[in-house]
Amino acid sequence: LRISAGGCPSELAVRDNAWGLARYARTVQEQGLVPIVEPEILMDGDHDIVTTASVQEWVLRTVYEALALNGVFLEGSVLKPSLTTAGADCAQRPGPEEVGEFTVRTLSRSVPAAVPAILFLSGGLSEEDASCCLQAVNQVAAAGFAPWHLGFSFGRALQHSCLQQWRGSDRAAGQAALLARARANGAASRGAYVPGSEPSDDTTLFVANYSY
Repeated sequence: LRISAGGCPSELAVRDNAWGLARYARTVQEQGLVPIVEPEILMDGDHDIVTTASVQEWVLRTVYEALALNGVFLEGSVLKPSLTTAGADCAQRPGPEEVGEFTVRTLSRSVPAAVPAILFLSGGLSEEDASCCLQAVNQVAAAGFAPWHLGFSFGRALQHSCLQQWRGSDRAAGQAALLARARANGAASRGAYVPGSEPSDDTTLFVANYSY
């Protein structure tokens, strides 16, 4: 879902996406599998972190209302959201600590304690920024006794250095880069990452109008 001054996301878009996720989750559980519920808020735009938090809270509440109506077993599901941060074009860039505070507050207001795990998207953040934000989230969560496991399901922020080092031929360098970022994010998931302790490519990985 995209945030814009023109009224996006609309109520229709939020409710339609929530219902689609709920029907998917119920169907997946009926087949004996664990659904990964992914209501992503895109980084496109110039909105600030306060706006992101407000929209994300609304979206998540709507998603969990739809999941309840469809009888989804929350203990057998995983949430895969964005970190709560500002739009890519926002002049005021929040630091990891602010992202951590807003992310945990937003989740605490909208995600039931029955959900066992929340695995974050990196959403276009650089490798190091994504790790530092995840670290901050876990530090804030630990102080407030958050009920969920807070980990990562990064794509670009896990693979970028690996692909740059590998380039189709240097397998050892690619593997070393991938392991470095896996170690960084594993430590961040425990609130134990030391920023800069693992090699990273700090290039922003945001791609405007990105689609899968």
